[in-house]
Amino acid sequence: MSTPSASRATPEQDLLRRALGVLTELAPAAIELGEIFRAAGHELALVGGPVRDAFLGRASNDLDFATSATPDETQALLARWGDAHWDIGKEFGTIGARRYAQAGGDDVAGGSDDVIVEVTTYRTDKYDPASRKPLVEFGETLDGDLSRRDFTVNAMAVRLPDLTFVDPFNGLTDLARRVLRTPIAPERSFDDDPLRMLRAARFAGQLAFHVEQGTLAAIVAMAPRIEIVSAERVQAELSKLLLSANPRGGLEVLVDTGLADHTLPELPALQLEIDEHHRHKDVYQHSLTVLEQAIAQETGPGGPVPAPDLVLRLAALLHDVGKPATRRFESGGGVSFHHHEVVGAKLVAKRLRALKYEKQIIKDVSRLVELHLRFHGYGEGAWTDSAVRRYVTDAGPLLERLHRLTRADSTTRNKRKAQRLADAYTDLENRIAVLREQEEIDSIRPDLDGTQIMAILGIPPGREVGEAYKHLLGLRMERGPLGQDTAREELLAWWAARQA
Repeated sequence: MSTPSASRATPEQDLLRRALGVLTELAPAAIELGEIFRAAGHELALVGGPVRDAFLGRASNDLDFATSATPDETQALLARWGDAHWDIGKEFGTIGARRYAQAGGDDVAGGSDDVIVEVTTYRTDKYDPASRKPLVEFGETLDGDLSRRDFTVNAMAVRLPDLTFVDPFNGLTDLARRVLRTPIAPERSFDDDPLRMLRAARFAGQLAFHVEQGTLAAIVAMAPRIEIVSAERVQAELSKLLLSANPRGGLEVLVDTGLADHTLPELPALQLEIDEHHRHKDVYQHSLTVLEQAIAQETGPGGPVPAPDLVLRLAALLHDVGKPATRRFESGGGVSFHHHEVVGAKLVAKRLRALKYEKQIIKDVSRLVELHLRFHGYGEGAWTDSAVRRYVTDAGPLLERLHRLTRADSTTRNKRKAQRLADAYTDLENRIAVLREQEEIDSIRPDLDGTQIMAILGIPPGREVGEAYKHLLGLRMERGPLGQDTAREELLAWWAARQA
């Protein structure tokens, strides 16, 4: 790759200059691997995301290569180059390897400076109309392999070891224009692999690119085809989109093209028309804004909610999905959504299960949706100690996320109202801090445990012990720490009243 002169450089030349600097950093390991493959009579090229990211000025230690070698031949060559290799993707033509950044064995394995490569035999993918899994056919040429890539910006390559730039579909021009376009006719590309339609939305958010009109039209026409793709693959793309720098742009592509109707239908359902005068918030746009505001409140690595946080982002996006099902038109012309947080929590759990999210994520997101109105239920007056204790206890380990979700949920344009809500929540957080200093508010328990309850009342394990424990917990919530003597008196009084 040659460097263009600095004067009158085109956007493409600027990108080439930037890529040269990045690829120079990658060159030692990549060139050595290229020399190994060439000596064995095979082609090797750096492809896909690493090439695109080099033009964007971003280096990666995870490198993707395409080769003319068969998977067996690749495996043998990578065994010579790397410190470890694996064949978990061999069925699809992919062999992986890792070279440790330093010599020394297991104590340094897996370091952030290790070089990880995946080498895939030239191939073409397509779906059988009746199958959710792609069929793999090995190809013979680099250009043919690049033609099966999802978008032109991912269909560029650098041949190794001589660093020759290959761009048969003008991906560099599209990269400079920040455009997503398929290398071949979009209808054919999306028919071969419908997941590429979701990738268009993901890259729109991840890279802040826009989708070319013909490609966008094809997605609209073929959106139902996404249903052939497995839930796990859909979930992976959705998660990558939500964890990107600008998920709003990608989510708008999902909704505008109709893809969301088949993957996340609760989101477009929020585009309900409240009334003919449009006096109420657009719930869909409100949800996108809440997502953006929640992202802005994520913290650095050492903070309580490190960015990017998938649970917080899912909860922010989906917190109001119960509104369409609970909408009621009131006699005075208003609209209500009573208990939409409870209905929404159930809908969220159902959708995330369908998308095969792990159980803890489903539990945490649905719980945040259920709790997102709890602050407003107490009004803007002074919180009692009891109310603060219950708020913290109900949120449990999700408290820091709930803080951010609740703050993000204020999208009013009335500055006075917004400031009043913000001040009220700041007061709540201050009250929590004060109680934390006074008592163990984050892990509230009764002053007596189950064993002590049984000993005092002279009863065996059973339902009555649980009821006694619940009674003492309620007292602890209302009155704070009682001390064991007072708790014993309260327990005996409760038991006597129960026996009367």
